[in-house]
Amino acid sequence: MNIKITVDGAAAARQARFGKLPERISYADMVEETQAGPRSSADDAYDPEVRFNCLAADLGL
Repeated sequence: MNIKITVDGAAAARQARFGKLPERISYADMVEETQAGPRSSADDAYDPEVRFNCLAADLGL
């Protein structure tokens, strides 16, 4: 059985553009570390009057 594979112009263009994977990005380039600031209890206080746009979130589900 002879199988002939033909490549048209569009398929060749796709292969040229998307034929290989992009260069690998190192973990150090993807991560940014910053120093954490001091915690303020006023910013982290629980506010019972906060309402959400979702009933499930309002109910704590």
